[in-house]
Amino acid sequence: MEDLRLHAPAALRNRDPILDIVQANLPARGLILEVASGSGEHCVRFGEKLPEHTIQPSDPDPRARASIDAWIAASGLKNIRAAIDLDASAPTWPLKEAAAVICINMVHISPWAATEGLFSGAARILPPGGALFVYGPYKRGGAHTSKGNADFDRDLRQANPEWGIRDLEQVGELAAANGFADPRVFEMPANNLTLLFSKPRMGG
Repeated sequence: MEDLRLHAPAALRNRDPILDIVQANLPARGLILEVASGSGEHCVRFGEKLPEHTIQPSDPDPRARASIDAWIAASGLKNIRAAIDLDASAPTWPLKEAAAVICINMVHISPWAATEGLFSGAARILPPGGALFVYGPYKRGGAHTSKGNADFDRDLRQANPEWGIRDLEQVGELAAANGFADPRVFEMPANNLTLLFSKPRMGG
């Protein structure tokens, strides 16, 4: 039988540092939606290490969804749902609520409309106090944080003019426009950041 699992080397390097932040900032239990799950390696790691939570992976790419489901099947984990078709930029999502939303390495490899949709969609489905985790490279104060990121940004924009490393401040403004508090910013390996956006509690 053909092995449909895709492999993303970066996922093996960053999954545990991301998990550490996610694990420390989640409710005790609930549904976690991963937007743009890609190969599926992250969601399997989350399912393994967060047994009290249900993980819902998603991706708009059928090949990615096949890989995700193959990774889930190989893992034998029961707290990970089958991948769903979710386009972050769509005005409605196939999921109505989640305790937390995670999005890894999508913002810079997609049109800005996908990031706009990520924040508006997360605002719709998260409860007060819900968390949105966003991981990837960002510019700060309009400047790249390393030569590697500058080179990566150039390559992204050559591949697709609608892609590129975003300004942290612009992403923060978009989040605020959708009702999120200012992000908590976590420095990560390889000049990346994890941004934690919280949806304010009622009266908070």
